Amino acid sequence: MAQSRSTFLKAAVAPAALPVAGCRSSSDDSAALKANADPVLIRAVASGDTAGVAAAVITRDETLYTAAQGARTLGASAAMDLDTVMRIASMTKPITSAAAMQLVEQGKLSLDGPAAAVIPELGALKVLEGWDTNGAPQLRDAKGQLTLRHLLTHTSGFTYEIWNADLERFYRTQNVPDVLTGQKAALRVPLCFDPGTRWEYGIGIDWVGQLVEAASGMRLSDYFQRNITGPLGMDSTAFKISTAMRTRLAGMHSRGDDGELSVIDLGTVQDPEFESGGAGLYSTANDYLKFMRMILNAGRGNDNQVLKPETVALMSRNAMGALRVSKLPTQLPFFSRDMEFFPGVPKTWGLGFMINESATPTGRSAGSLAWAGLANTYFWIDPTLNIAGLAMMQSLPSVDPRTVDVFYGFEKSVYASLI
Repeated sequence: MAQSRSTFLKAAVAPAALPVAGCRSSSDDSAALKANADPVLIRAVASGDTAGVAAAVITRDETLYTAAQGARTLGASAAMDLDTVMRIASMTKPITSAAAMQLVEQGKLSLDGPAAAVIPELGALKVLEGWDTNGAPQLRDAKGQLTLRHLLTHTSGFTYEIWNADLERFYRTQNVPDVLTGQKAALRVPLCFDPGTRWEYGIGIDWVGQLVEAASGMRLSDYFQRNITGPLGMDSTAFKISTAMRTRLAGMHSRGDDGELSVIDLGTVQDPEFESGGAGLYSTANDYLKFMRMILNAGRGNDNQVLKPETVALMSRNAMGALRVSKLPTQLPFFSRDMEFFPGVPKTWGLGFMINESATPTGRSAGSLAWAGLANTYFWIDPTLNIAGLAMMQSLPSVDPRTVDVFYGFEKSVYASLI
């Protein structure tokens, strides 16, 4: 009898489940994906929406679709592929979150104990309340204790100057270096609200990286290599670009006022004072798929149990109570447009991922996990239907409508093909 892909994928959640006679095969799905997704990516490059894009769809144990279109760098001959090295920026955050949760499993970090027990300076935080008549920042002591949970869920009070007007003014007027410089002074900024009182995206995961270092006694890159990227076989994921990675490095692009993309040089900080757990990694589509598959497989990847199944389950559900993800208005349009994924769809945050509470217009199931990187790299993980996908590009500003629509169009084509 005929059976929908949706039914088959749900059945696949049970390890012993096998497709019954009449089910669509993975080859059927791959063919449908190629027919539906290829034109989206081809059109995106032909229209100038992106210089190049790498995209893929996986299940727990299969790769259903991989494709790349366009160039690594506009005007250059090297073609985009799934081994192209890209800045993944905030797609670093789930990896850092996983590292912290490993240490929670071991009792070396606490989700709800004071973070100051590990890094004392986190017990003396100030909140920026505004500005006096002379333009000086008005600061007060923060109320309550900052916790790892606050940092992981972006309810800590730490924000980003890209989307917070007060913090943008603080960085600018107080001559604070930004996080991309790799200077620790970039982290020593006030909170914009008391911990646990609201959600706002920020540098909290950079502080999680500092907690991982303090609790493990290892530099973050070494911790990742020993405990996450190494066990998963993510050989092209690092804070520092190796010689082998550099030969596959994509260029960075920016969309001008005329709507055209051009190549820009953001520079690379290869020996930072601190390794940014919030935004510092370079990676490839093929590598990041390995991390995504580990999450789909309840913490197991490349024959290694990286996280306990119960830890992945905890990371995959609302971890901030009644608070909800809200729109982020841009303060620096060169880097990002206003950011809100799927307006009108309620969204919460787990321990490393945004979670949509109802189905999205693209077809993503309620309870799916997702996030993105500043340079328009996107991924989602749909445990309900046992699929995960990504579309990775390299351009600014983030969530530029023409670029983010490449991702939305790709995701829609995936669900149209499989359900």
